[in-house]
Amino acid sequence: MKVLLLSSHTPSYFWFRVDMMKDMLLAGWEVVAAGQMPEAEWSDRFNEMGVRYRQIDVVRNGLNPLGDITTLKEIKRLLTEERPDKIFAFQAKTIVYGAMAARQMGITEFYPMVGGLGSIFRGHGLKNKVLRAIMLRLYKQAFTKSRKVFFQNNDDKKVMVDAGLLPESQIVMIHGSGVNLHNFAVVDIPQSPAFLYIGRLIKDKGVCEYLESCRKIKQILGDKVRCMLVGPFDSNPSALKPQELQPLIDSGVIEYFGEQSDVRPFIAQASIYVLPSYHEGTPKTVLENMAMGRPIITTDVPGCRETVVNGINGYLVQAKNVDALVDKMQYLAQHPDLVLKMGRKSREMAESTFDVKAVNRTILSTMGMI
Repeated sequence: MKVLLLSSHTPSYFWFRVDMMKDMLLAGWEVVAAGQMPEAEWSDRFNEMGVRYRQIDVVRNGLNPLGDITTLKEIKRLLTEERPDKIFAFQAKTIVYGAMAARQMGITEFYPMVGGLGSIFRGHGLKNKVLRAIMLRLYKQAFTKSRKVFFQNNDDKKVMVDAGLLPESQIVMIHGSGVNLHNFAVVDIPQSPAFLYIGRLIKDKGVCEYLESCRKIKQILGDKVRCMLVGPFDSNPSALKPQELQPLIDSGVIEYFGEQSDVRPFIAQASIYVLPSYHEGTPKTVLENMAMGRPIITTDVPGCRETVVNGINGYLVQAKNVDALVDKMQYLAQHPDLVLKMGRKSREMAESTFDVKAVNRTILSTMGMI
């Protein structure tokens, strides 16, 4: 029996889906993963896990009719060649066009996961309104072709249900992608305050607010506090540019470590994790920091608010509010005992709610794979 995974962003398999792919293999399934990056560059990494990798031509961002027709044809070609028994799709393009292709090929076992609705559903203006209407229509078509639909947070689910896209009975809620509690074990918190952000360097992740907050917190607390940044530059139109970051590196405000395949050494150096994102599915980096016993400062927005009980394992602040972010960063930096207490609560929450084994068990059982 064969399961096909569809994504418009190949690296995200290694950010979010490694444990799920391993559990599918352990359940006796052949696993094929498809993404937009070249097979020559990525096949070996997948093969090491026992997963076959296939490239598909898919453009991640925007709505381009010609490009999207190509994506549909590419997925149909892949389905013709692979003939999977079940399909698991995540990210908008592969959900929408994967569902279309599956229906045309007579494959009824299609399971999408909505991991965050993105900037189209939060923006204002005529362009956003038109794009949102198009995406809602496309999502509705995809959901009618799906057995079940996975959601990671209640806010995104409510948007889709209120818009009449699918009934509650078709929805399965999961706690994000989960976190591997063994791999992300508790590490002692350093004595000196050290803040950390992990993620793509794009505006929607709140990286600009993080950088400005770090600049201000350095002015207040001086060199006794560290501000670390881990993550890649991105092709997204709102991405931070290297020349915008460099002055903060040169002045000693930011320690930038680029993209890292293993973030655990950097979490170990941090005492507090900060993610001022505008919207998430459920942020994996927050779960990883929780598992390693770090308090969290994040925003009171969909996806992020599911990870923090305000004042218990961290703080929720208003999105795009630098002053509120600085206030909580300063408070925790000056209260190390509270940092330790909140860090312990984070680990407890990771164990009780976000264990990847429980998340994957829900996914595989829903799909009839175990």
